[in-house]
Amino acid sequence: MSNFFTHPQAIVETSNIGENTRVWAFAHVLPGAVIGSNCNINDHTFIENDVVIGNNVTVKSGVYIWDGLRIKDNVFIGPNVTFTNDLRPRSKQYPLEFLKTSVDEWASIGANSTIIAGVSIGSYAMIGAGSLVSKDIPNNTLWYGNPARFKAYICNCGEKLNDRLECVSCDKKYQFTDDKTLQEKVSK
Repeated sequence: MSNFFTHPQAIVETSNIGENTRVWAFAHVLPGAVIGSNCNINDHTFIENDVVIGNNVTVKSGVYIWDGLRIKDNVFIGPNVTFTNDLRPRSKQYPLEFLKTSVDEWASIGANSTIIAGVSIGSYAMIGAGSLVSKDIPNNTLWYGNPARFKAYICNCGEKLNDRLECVSCDKKYQFTDDKTLQEKVSK
């Protein structure tokens, strides 16, 4: 049996929760959900059945995580972030399969953002508060607005990169790969 904390006023119907995870008051986790270790699931959250949450994830209050979401390790989800899983919802009419939405390692999503079904948010990406995300977000990028627009390339530490793709805060340097993905330069 896993060693995790459940507040007495939370409803947790799954046993698939990792060590040292905390589920706070008025959260509701359905039976099929999988939650990793060292996560913090705040008050007034709802997590559906077909959801996988990695390790060290923070889900702030008022977040509903619907079927089809895959959240990888070390992700931060701010308060009242809204995820969707159906582009054409109708009452009591369910798709054969919900669209998959993924949030990759170390991504951060600011408060009150809306994430439209079927998008991918890349590793170390940062979404500013109040944004509407309706398309894929590449790794190490900062986006915000309604609709969310690209604003800057960012370091793994979260700071904006300068024009030479260098971080003045931690001295990391980046380069584009052949497929135009940003990656950290490896010193020789």
